Amino acid sequence: MAEPRAAQPETTGPYPEGRPPLIKRVLPRSLLGRAMLIVVTPVVLVQAIAAYVFFERHYDTTTRRLAQALVDDIAVTITLIEDRRLGLSRADVFALANQTMRLDLGFMPGAGLPAGLPPAGETILDRRLRTALAERIPYPTAASTWARPETVRIWVAMPDGRLTVTVPRKRLFSVTTYLLVFWTVGTGVLFVAVALIFMRNQVRPIRRLAVAAERFGKGLDVPQFRPRGAREVRQAAAAFIQMRRRVERQIQQRTDMLSGVSHDLRTPLTRMKLELAMLDDTPAAESLRRDVAEMERMVAGYLAFARGEGTETPANVPVADLLADAAGPETPLVEVEAPPALTVTVRREAMRRALGNLIANARRHATTVRVTAQARAGHVAVCIDDDGPGIPASRREDAFRPFVRMDDSRNPDTGGTGLGLTIARDIVRGHGGELHLSDSPLGGLQALVLLPAAPDAN
Repeated sequence: MAEPRAAQPETTGPYPEGRPPLIKRVLPRSLLGRAMLIVVTPVVLVQAIAAYVFFERHYDTTTRRLAQALVDDIAVTITLIEDRRLGLSRADVFALANQTMRLDLGFMPGAGLPAGLPPAGETILDRRLRTALAERIPYPTAASTWARPETVRIWVAMPDGRLTVTVPRKRLFSVTTYLLVFWTVGTGVLFVAVALIFMRNQVRPIRRLAVAAERFGKGLDVPQFRPRGAREVRQAAAAFIQMRRRVERQIQQRTDMLSGVSHDLRTPLTRMKLELAMLDDTPAAESLRRDVAEMERMVAGYLAFARGEGTETPANVPVADLLADAAGPETPLVEVEAPPALTVTVRREAMRRALGNLIANARRHATTVRVTAQARAGHVAVCIDDDGPGIPASRREDAFRPFVRMDDSRNPDTGGTGLGLTIARDIVRGHGGELHLSDSPLGGLQALVLLPAAPDAN
């Protein structure tokens, strides 16, 4: 039986606490997002600092001067009211102030400052207006800058009554403030839009290179790919094309070599079988027959391996149909469970051969074999479980080496040539997937095949 599964530490990834730091979760992960962040952040900081300096300097200075000018007009008005030598009545002064200084004046005899006023605000306008009133008006004053949205009201407690001054709010504001905000925001948005267009054009060739590398890793063809973009990106794309050609050439050379050697070996094997058939049934002749039979199985394995590296075109295949073909019609001990809508993009015959090897190995050593498939985080996971003796954890990696058999007896009736798992993993990796061996819930061995899901897979 298989060795009991040892307790595995919980996988947390590259971060000790299992989750990336907050700054990693907040920052964009795409190259376009990070490039835009690098470009936009300095611009935003410079504009923010410039705006802050403007508001602290220019806006404060402008507000102070506008407040002083308004208070000067009020002071002149109070002087005209109190100077009896001019011979002007209060109504005449009010009319003159309204015409020349745009002051809306009112007077309530015997009244003081109004009660129940809200506390003075702490905006720049409130502070500058309060300071100007204290410097230029010799009487108690009060002001309300937010009582009405469009106006500012000031009260002066004169000896004989209360003077009320109402002026438009825009008289205390400078148009340059709004112009600064408009140009700051407008130029910032325009800059971000232009930078986004240019950065998208620069990132697009990198995305195409990544897609081409991913498709090539899955065994798919990328005939339309060619170098584009900046010089460095073109260099990387050209290096990828050269690497792809070298890999394809090496695969083709290995396939041709295996196919040629396998075909060449069939002729002497056939002669050896004929000569052995003419010999008597002696123990030595029987031993030679077993060796020749094992060599034939090895040659068949070579040919199967070579066919797996052929020119079959990848296609979108339902996983349920693929597993049914791999299990075969005469498999009463194999239970197959797969969602009907689950699909993968594979070379059908090559993948059928790989899964068939895994199912055949499980059936050879077990009484119950269960095959299940499910979608798992962008992959299709195919689990082949059995209740056989399994493989010790220390020897599972050796099981993938060519010609290594877990059956130490070397009996050809109880095992294969030692190429089944090697061929299966080579085919799976050729599709951008991976093959793992572990303990099965049934008590034997579990072969887990992870394949990239097709675009329309659930």
